[in-house]
Amino acid sequence: MCGIVGYVGRKNAEPILINGLLRLEYRGYDSAGIATIEEDGIKVVKNKGRVASLLEITEKNNLKGTIGIGHTRWATHGKPSAENSHPHMDNKNTIAVVHNGIIENYIELRKFLEENGYKFLSQTDTEVIPNLINYFYEKTPKRGKEDFLNAMKETVLKLKGSFAIEVLSKDFMDEMFVVRKDSPMVIGKGTDENYISSDIPAILSFTKDFFLLNDLEFAILSRNEVEFYDMNLNRFEKQAKNIAWDMSSAEKGNFEDFMLKEIFEQPKSIRETIGARLSADSKCSLDEINFTKEYLESVDRVYIVACGTAMHAGMTVKKILEEFCKLQTEVDIASEFRYRNPLITKNTLCIYISQSGETADTIAALKIAREKGAKTIAISNVIGSSITREADFSLYTHAGPEIAVASTKAYTSQIILLSILGIYFAEILGVQDERLEILKREILEVPTKIEEILKNTENIKSFAKRISGEKDVFFIRTWYRLCSCIRRFFKIERNFLYSF
Repeated sequence: MCGIVGYVGRKNAEPILINGLLRLEYRGYDSAGIATIEEDGIKVVKNKGRVASLLEITEKNNLKGTIGIGHTRWATHGKPSAENSHPHMDNKNTIAVVHNGIIENYIELRKFLEENGYKFLSQTDTEVIPNLINYFYEKTPKRGKEDFLNAMKETVLKLKGSFAIEVLSKDFMDEMFVVRKDSPMVIGKGTDENYISSDIPAILSFTKDFFLLNDLEFAILSRNEVEFYDMNLNRFEKQAKNIAWDMSSAEKGNFEDFMLKEIFEQPKSIRETIGARLSADSKCSLDEINFTKEYLESVDRVYIVACGTAMHAGMTVKKILEEFCKLQTEVDIASEFRYRNPLITKNTLCIYISQSGETADTIAALKIAREKGAKTIAISNVIGSSITREADFSLYTHAGPEIAVASTKAYTSQIILLSILGIYFAEILGVQDERLEILKREILEVPTKIEEILKNTENIKSFAKRISGEKDVFFIRTWYRLCSCIRRFFKIERNFLYSF
């Protein structure tokens, strides 16, 4: 996982790029770099270490360019070093590239380029990209940006893996070229300026209007416009989406770190996720889904597919779907699900969970289900993200931007939304069980209970201090005993997970 940013406008690009990289630093810590188009060509400044170390050397280079790209790295190929950090350039120093993703066939491509006279300065997979673009560009008549775009297309056709790529060329001093596949990238629309980023929060202080690229779509950014092209290089129009996140939610405020801030934001994020979907006195309302009783009765099984924390959120709804709805439910990790030829029919329902909506394995697993005719639901925190554009139906948590690597408010919001989804299915099926009503009431009480816990965190701090030095912790109580212990420890009268 790496972070990329880009800027095309009239302002000095360097401070904007550095600001974006600081906001994306959670995506990569081992090195960082930027490239800007200066009067005498492309200037690259990069260094091993965190973005702060990059800032020290950019100030000495007096960069004045108004077009630039940036990268913060989490190494996958080659050790952390200045040579392996991005941006990477081609052998002629005319093309600069930053890349988020993994090129699976880079060894094969590197051998091909070496046989054609290219030399490599790093151990990364990314360095093949600018050299491949140069290789194909040299074969064109070089009449204009269409030739350069075609060279990018030919390069992309050779790449196997995932990528979000930003490209600068010495031949096109006023433009930036981008393309993506299975890696996140958003384009921010401004006035006489445009932005690129891996994640929305990195550029949220500059704009709230975003273009969302689909897989294998290209874009050419200039100061005044963004041109979009499909894989056949046919130009098309794309509408910007307004993302109504509050910039203050992407700042640490008075908290020591983002994780602590996001822990304290849980009551708000859960209340907003519940919204008008759940009421103690009426049936659940999910306007985004139009399932019927006949359809749910025809479902042969439910798959809940996600990675990491999101997968664990999925486990919470399995009990509701099986016990109340009598729907056979499996929870799968996306990275294994996509490769094991899962038993999916047109009567299978698949639910996919991704906070960002850009998790590559989860998106790939969703595509498999669609190919086999199954209905798909995406659970995401980002409106218009890739996974929501691929799914038949989409449900959104309302957690706001989550910056910390360890998930807090996004995770609890997912649990709440999935629980509401399970209750919604049960009500469609006509299930009569007083435990459903208890569960609804207790979900509605969760934000208040969390607020009470966060008002008095001394018990939690004390417990954390006691176990912080332990290498292994074993929970050997039964579920019943464990829930009782948790309730007593945090002085909670009831726990909604325990109630069924």
